Amino acid sequence: MDALPVGEDGSTPEVDIQTAMALDGEGEDIARARHLAAGFLARVQAEYGLPVSRRALDLTRLVVSELVTNALKYAPGPMLLDLRILGDLVEVVVWDSDPVLPVARAADAGRVGQHGLEIVMAVAQGFEVQREPVGKRITVRLALADDLDGAVNGRSPL
Repeated sequence: MDALPVGEDGSTPEVDIQTAMALDGEGEDIARARHLAAGFLARVQAEYGLPVSRRALDLTRLVVSELVTNALKYAPGPMLLDLRILGDLVEVVVWDSDPVLPVARAADAGRVGQHGLEIVMAVAQGFEVQREPVGKRITVRLALADDLDGAVNGRSPL
């Protein structure tokens, strides 16, 4: 494992750590996306020495699953998955071709399913949806490491 370079002032320069995958809108996309996310975070830890908690790995796979599932369900066709490290966060970005922005539904104990967006928003440190010239882009940011006491900081806007 190579150590990150250190500048004269003791800081580490910005290193662009990212990966991306084009998905074709098929049923295997969810598994492929989850596998990419797990492999990416393993590489982040092994090659760059950044801390990645088990919780971060599990939540990243969950968020990727939910976002890709929603894109498959509501915007059949091609989509893009982009994963990148921003400081102590992993950023998950999913683009799809449907311009309709998702809306989290009000709590309903009787509703079966359709809780994915609520779950994503609850576990994220940042959540943003942007309409694009074609389709939309959903960005979610998750903490890579837990606090020393195991707590996770609450969500804040991007």
